Amino acid sequence: MTSFGFGRELVDHAEGAIVHTRDGRQILDFTGGVGVLNHGHNHPRILAARQRFQQQRRMEVHKTYFSPYLAALSHNLAAVLPGDLNMSFLPNSGAEAVEGAVKLAYKYHGGRRNTIMHADISFHGKLLGSGSLTGSAQNHFKFPGISGTVAYPYGDLAVLREQVAAARNADGGCDVYAILVEPFSASTMRHCEEEFLRGLRQLCTDEDIVLIFDEIYTGWGKTGTLFYFMRYPGLIPDVLTTSKSFGGGKSSISAYVAREPVFRRAYDSLNDALLQSTSTTYYGFGEEAATAIEAINIAVEEDFPARAAQIERVLAPGLARLAKEHPEVISDVAGVGALWGVFLHRDSALLNLAAKLAPGGFAKDPQFGTKLITCAVIETLYREHGIYTYYTLNGRSPLVVGPPLVVSDAQVEYFLNCLDATLAEGLPKLLTRFVQGKVSALW
Repeated sequence: MTSFGFGRELVDHAEGAIVHTRDGRQILDFTGGVGVLNHGHNHPRILAARQRFQQQRRMEVHKTYFSPYLAALSHNLAAVLPGDLNMSFLPNSGAEAVEGAVKLAYKYHGGRRNTIMHADISFHGKLLGSGSLTGSAQNHFKFPGISGTVAYPYGDLAVLREQVAAARNADGGCDVYAILVEPFSASTMRHCEEEFLRGLRQLCTDEDIVLIFDEIYTGWGKTGTLFYFMRYPGLIPDVLTTSKSFGGGKSSISAYVAREPVFRRAYDSLNDALLQSTSTTYYGFGEEAATAIEAINIAVEEDFPARAAQIERVLAPGLARLAKEHPEVISDVAGVGALWGVFLHRDSALLNLAAKLAPGGFAKDPQFGTKLITCAVIETLYREHGIYTYYTLNGRSPLVVGPPLVVSDAQVEYFLNCLDATLAEGLPKLLTRFVQGKVSALW
């Protein structure tokens, strides 16, 4: 990816959905910062909030002073989330939020349970703990991690129930302390059906298992509701993790938000309060919290879920039309709101030949052909049309269409027209030019 044009160019500035390079190009950013930029680049209200904080010389961080910013941010999270999801802890990254949620679940059971379950296609981070709960193909090297991890097939409630029933401790009681799930998997473009999520919620309630929803990527309006799970009234996890656009594109901040009874049972004592820490040096960092407060305000006041729904009204039929017009290249499209995947064919004589001739370990990658054609499309979109996209390394490696929520209908239409023009060039031309360009770059 970094050998593409965008890996060799310097950015001068960026605003909204546009990146301005130092050589004068204007690039339409349809990556959305890989989930970080729902607000777009340099949202004026985000900049103003940070400038106010700096100009007033507000205190940045000190763990033993009361932080009104931390208190306000926690209050606002509780206000926009359903039910009794109202106890927050605010570390720095999504992976830390996941690890904090897992620690909470383990402490909730007092260390008496030893099994934690995650989906087979999950992506929860790359720290030793969160990485051991990640089920994607990226985990080809075995690092040490959390013990007692069990993978279940994503969205398969029957198998999950069997696995929970089989996980018993010496006394015959349930040994599962937590189940993690991404209600919408942003790295594979798959989603959990309502029946699965509600059945999972009941299973966790019946067995007193802490249910953790990971919405680090899909939060803050990206999928057409504030969080994906909120499209189903009354469905509430025990813990929710969020990051990425939570910081408005400027603040490195995350959160896990727990139901009050769960949080209090785990940590509501002076003896246990500090056990929850995942990373505390910058906890309560004033400017980061003030930025997140404004990011939430913008998401609510500018109605980000409605913006994502409007993007879907243009993008969904447009991608469906392209799939019908270019069946030799597009095998499928899937997504919701402002987050879509375009799945490109790998079954062709040309791709099969390229895979056989690939150097090193590339030929052993079953997704090599898919990645090759997807990269060829990404390169053409960037070089010929000034559009910045990416693909995932998980699942079927789709081309990701995930623009910031400040994108206009006209910009979405422009993307669709450019993708149409790119695909119309045909697989042989796209692949040949891409491979020749990579070979030339090496020499």
